[in-house]
Order: sequence, then C-alpha cells, then structure tokens
Amino acid sequence: MRTRRGLCYPRADVCVDKIVVKRRDFAGYNMACRKRQRFSPVIAGNSDLFDALPDDLVISILSKLSSSASCPSDFINVLITCKRLNSFALQPLVLTKASSKLFAIKAENWSESAHRFLKCCADAGNVEACYTLGMIRFYCLQNRGSGASLMAKAAISSHAPALYSLAVIQFNGSGGSKNDKDLRAGVALCARAAFLGHIDALRELGHCLQDGYGVRQNITEGRRFLVQANARELAAGLSSASVSNIATCSWLTWSHHPTNRHPNVPGCPLLSDFGCNVPAPEAHPANKFLTDWFGSRDGIPGPGLRLCSHVGCGRPETRKHEFRRCSVCGAVNYCSRACQALDWKLRHKAECAPVERWLDEEGVGGDGMDEAIAES
Repeated sequence: MRTRRGLCYPRADVCVDKIVVKRRDFAGYNMACRKRQRFSPVIAGNSDLFDALPDDLVISILSKLSSSASCPSDFINVLITCKRLNSFALQPLVLTKASSKLFAIKAENWSESAHRFLKCCADAGNVEACYTLGMIRFYCLQNRGSGASLMAKAAISSHAPALYSLAVIQFNGSGGSKNDKDLRAGVALCARAAFLGHIDALRELGHCLQDGYGVRQNITEGRRFLVQANARELAAGLSSASVSNIATCSWLTWSHHPTNRHPNVPGCPLLSDFGCNVPAPEAHPANKFLTDWFGSRDGIPGPGLRLCSHVGCGRPETRKHEFRRCSVCGAVNYCSRACQALDWKLRHKAECAPVERWLDEEGVGGDGMDEAIAES
C-alpha cells in the first residue's frame, strides 16, 4: 500500500530502523530531520544486513576478537570501520577480555589517545591493562603512586607479573630511599607469584632461599625452586616451538660444552649445566615498552641512573645506586637476581671479566655504594 507521497508502508517482515519526522516552518524550510530512513533490502534494494544483527551477538564477536588479537592494529582497524562497531568495541565487556598483545604499544607511537585507551581498559577491570599502564606510569611517566596503585589492582586479581613487579619494587625500594626496602614483603609477593607459576618469581625465590635474602636460608629448598623454574621455562619453550612449527631438535640438544649455544638459534642455554639450549623467553609487552622507551633516550633514564642490564627487562633505577652490580666485573647491574641469572646464561657468562682486568682496561673503579651480586 502506498501513501500520497509514494512511500510504501513496511510489511510485517520488514525492519525499519527509525522513522523520519520532517517538519516545515511557515516559509517551507525543513526545521529538523533525524536520521535518514533505512529500509530493508526488499524495499531499498541495498544490502544492510549488519544493522539487523543483535547487539549481544556483535559484542560477543568483538570480545572474541579482543581476546585473540595479535597486535593493537587488529583491534584498532575494527574501531574505525563504523560508528556501531566503535561504540560496541569500547564496551566494558569487550575491553575486559582484551589480551596482553592488544596493549603491545610501541614507545614511538605513545600518545595521549593511547594513554586514554589503556586507562579505559583499566577502568573496565582488565588486569593486563592495569599492569601495563602501571608499569608505564611508574617507570616512564614517573607517576609512582598511580603506577604502583594500578599494579596493586592487578596483583589483587592474582596477576603473576604484577605480583613479581611489586616484589622487585619492594626488594629495591624503588620510588623511595634505600631505607624503604622491605625484603620480607618482596619475598611474600614472590612466593605468591611463584605459586601462580611465574618463572622469574620462581627463580628469584630460589635465589633468596639459597642466599638467605629476606628469608631464612634453605639451600635445598632454594635449589628445588630453581630446578622448577628451569623445568617450566623448558616446557614453555617446547610449547612455543610447537605453536610456531619450529623443529625442536634444532635447539634442544645435548652438548658436553654447555656454554656453546646452537649457532642458528638465538636464545639462552637454559639448564646450561646439562647443555640444553632453548630460545630465550619472550618479554612481556610492558617490558618491551620500557626497553624501547629508554632506548630512544640513549639508555639513560636520568642523571646518574642506569637500566637493568638484562635485555628483556627494561626497568630503570629510580635513584642512584639502586640496582646491584656484578661482583666479578662491576660492568653490569641488575634489578633482581632473576634478571642476573637470565642475563648470565644469555650473554654475560661469555663477557664477564675479573674486576682486576676491568680496572686495568677502564682505569676506574666501581662505585663502592653499589651492592654487589655474585654470579652463579
């Protein structure tokens, strides 16, 4: 049935989005006009089936996309597609499911809009966003209170990397003075992260038990934690190799000379006492951001401050002489024993020279205020 203006009334199976109301004033001009009328394909002849999809189905699809995105661009490209996807993609239900790879923002691309997006995800309750933004604020933006608060929010939700990062802050007294160190709190946070299976926390806790650092010394128990950390890292290397279709035999080899890594595979000789060579673990996006952020500043976080020498860490000192130096050469420094152990296997074992040789070559001595850390 047609009206006087030639328009068709919609049938029962036709979905009309909004009815257009046009009013004319006395002069005959249009006073107001809302959205243009959208008809079904039967009437308008244009395919517009996307608008007929239920909202909950679109949100479910976007939630799956945010949890499986391999990089930020996978999600950003959806945001700029249309207004409906943009509005649904910023729903708390979608942002809560976002994975850590979605927050792998490069330091060179950091902007106020990226900061707002991370803040929006953190407000939605995403623990990965809380941890990543907390690390950026604490170390890069030097907003210590807000950064530690966000990491604590993630730690309350049993986020293992956040627990370990807070433990490192407690061990070093980061953001405060040397008197702000709390070794017992650091050990407690490490123990919680180790219980959740965090490899660096297991290794840190093992060294603390072996050295009696912040806890009663127990060499046997410490060794057990170190072996467990190696076993978990080996299992993670095997699983990553199976996902990326890398031949395991190319890097998991037995060698009578453990210090010689496989020449074609970059990595660290995990379980080096037994000659097993596995690829180095992939760094968290937050650590990659810290590395790129301070790398663009020539690796100098501030006057007299230094970065952790482990390439996968990126943590800077928040005050002078905060990190411990290598007790043999004095040329490298580490934020934790876990970073020292990883870097020792990765590269420093082949580069470390006795302190006498280092003094002869450089002509200067180490800073006596630094805490020395022994190589294992």
